[in-house]
Amino acid sequence: MRIIVQNSKCQGHARCAAQAPHIFKLDDAGYILLGDIEVAKEEELPASRGARSCPEHALELDRAPG
Repeated sequence: MRIIVQNSKCQGHARCAAQAPHIFKLDDAGYILLGDIEVAKEEELPASRGARSCPEHALELDRAPG
């Protein structure tokens, strides 16, 4: 699974990182870092929770294979 990050939508709420801080890396101001996130199979549940928790919908789940 991959999480597509739309940085222009991020408002720094940090709800994603509250759900899975080891997956969602933030800058010092609380905004998600640039770049999409590759998620290991065993981390899909916390990653999807974190992505769905974003009130700005800045994180999109891409479950397409490879």
